[in-house]
Amino acid sequence: MKDEPMIRVLVYEDNPELRESLKQLIDGSEGMNCIAAFSDCVQAREEVMALQPDVVLMDIDMPRMNGIDGVKEIRSVRSETHIIMLTVFDDSQRVFDAICAGATGYLLKRTPDEKIIEAIRDVQTGGAPMTSRIARQVLELFSGQNHKESGNTIDYQLTKRETETLSWLVKGYSYKMIAENMEVSIDTVRAHIKKIYEKLHVHSMNEAVAKAIKQKIV
Repeated sequence: MKDEPMIRVLVYEDNPELRESLKQLIDGSEGMNCIAAFSDCVQAREEVMALQPDVVLMDIDMPRMNGIDGVKEIRSVRSETHIIMLTVFDDSQRVFDAICAGATGYLLKRTPDEKIIEAIRDVQTGGAPMTSRIARQVLELFSGQNHKESGNTIDYQLTKRETETLSWLVKGYSYKMIAENMEVSIDTVRAHIKKIYEKLHVHSMNEAVAKAIKQKIV
């Protein structure tokens, strides 16, 4: 762990007590630090560009701009930052909107501290952390969207290996697991996924999975 770079975490949370608690939790965890914590995401685009965080923890219900719009702002300027929603809302529409906006993970605020830290580490290795209930909702939502949509499948010119990589992502495999199954390095998996994002015009794993399911790409 000591040889690995620190995970730089940025927090958006309007509740001052929770904001400070998250900052202390992150700063007290090995291998990561909270580089800043803000009460709203109105300036998220500028803040993310200036601070270049690896991971953002994003609340949804905040003043002046909600967290889902905040995700869109961040995605418009920095695709490599992972965004985990940390919210009290578990209704299907907000979950769906957050994932489609580009959120990498979705956790509820009642998630134990150790699970929040685990989720931050997880996104750095290609995971998409969600509580089991949220994960089921996402699968049901994307499945429902798949049945609603019709038309011919678009050819995104994915190579055989890129298609194989995408199929593993749809099954919920992490970068490490995909590398083992494909008998390649994690860096090769990352290279495939980068090309997949470019060809599908998406910015996150969940967006790629959603598009793959909705458009029957794999």
